[in-house]
Amino acid sequence: MRSLHPEIQYATLSQQGETAQLGMWVFIATETLFFGALIFTYFVYRNAYPKEFAEAGRDAVLWCGSVNIGLLLTSSLTMVLAIDAAADGRRRHLKNWLLATAALGIAFVCIKGFEWYLDYIHHDVPSVNFITKPAEVPAGELFWVFYFIATSLHALHLMIGLGLIFYMLWRVRRGDLTPAYYAPLEVVGLYWSFVDTVWVFLFPAIYLVGRS
Repeated sequence: MRSLHPEIQYATLSQQGETAQLGMWVFIATETLFFGALIFTYFVYRNAYPKEFAEAGRDAVLWCGSVNIGLLLTSSLTMVLAIDAAADGRRRHLKNWLLATAALGIAFVCIKGFEWYLDYIHHDVPSVNFITKPAEVPAGELFWVFYFIATSLHALHLMIGLGLIFYMLWRVRRGDLTPAYYAPLEVVGLYWSFVDTVWVFLFPAIYLVGRS
């Protein structure tokens, strides 16, 4: 196991870890404003065109969204268990929980990709092959514009998270994460929880509209 020392600008590893976590919280705050503005705009238009959005929302593939929210919520649990294993020095369990988190994230991306394929064959992709149904006129396409923008941005953030998880696995292999210092993993855990939380808000906005 490597002997860890703080970077030159920090007095202790604890200070270095606290600074990294603060930086992630600031980043999450900015991303919350970004996604918040996107979701707020969606609800403005949904309030203006409730019938058209409800009709369009019925075509969203509910089982894909439902399975994916289950995968991400489970991945939040496995990430917490990975952090707990790091705190206890259980290196093998740490690797296994990180691999489980990555597997759940990859499963999410695969299902989302399949869902986008279904959207394509159902002619629900704006500017590509979109066919407006009579009940969706005039604003049904706006729902799908939001859908693809929001889900694509979320998928991008999730894939960045997957990259960070694999980076953590590499650091575990190097012996960089110990009970004395595992702040990088906590930072990645914060990011991953944010990505999961975004989907918790997107799920009802996309998949439950028009189904009540």
